[in-house]
Amino acid sequence: MHYPAFIEIDKDGTASGWFPDVDGCIFAGNSIDDAYSDAQSAIDAHFEALAENEMDVPTPKTMQYHIVNDAAQYVGGQWALVWVDMDKFDGRAERVNITLPHRLLHQIDDAVRNKPEYRSRSGFIASATRKELRKAG
Repeated sequence: MHYPAFIEIDKDGTASGWFPDVDGCIFAGNSIDDAYSDAQSAIDAHFEALAENEMDVPTPKTMQYHIVNDAAQYVGGQWALVWVDMDKFDGRAERVNITLPHRLLHQIDDAVRNKPEYRSRSGFIASATRKELRKAG
């Protein structure tokens, strides 16, 4: 999911910014590239803290929404969209016992071996479940 961030650039080339939809989440850097990198780290850390404290992660609004509703606040900088992998913030893992056909389990294991981003069978099953839940609305 993309979160809009507003970045202000100072005369010395340093940059800092914030996420309008995420209260208290700020970032900075010696350049705009550094600030963007820090923005990704800052929002991940912020959402991890929210998830650990079982608090809701805010839903982003569009840049256009913010500009229309408070244009004066967004002058002298630029917008960026920061991608956040929301799968990481689903809360604590809970062990469950499921039964799957052997062939399907073998296919899952092959997928995990070929795409390490799944990390495990559980990671693959969780990712597939999230995709189906998004489709279901």
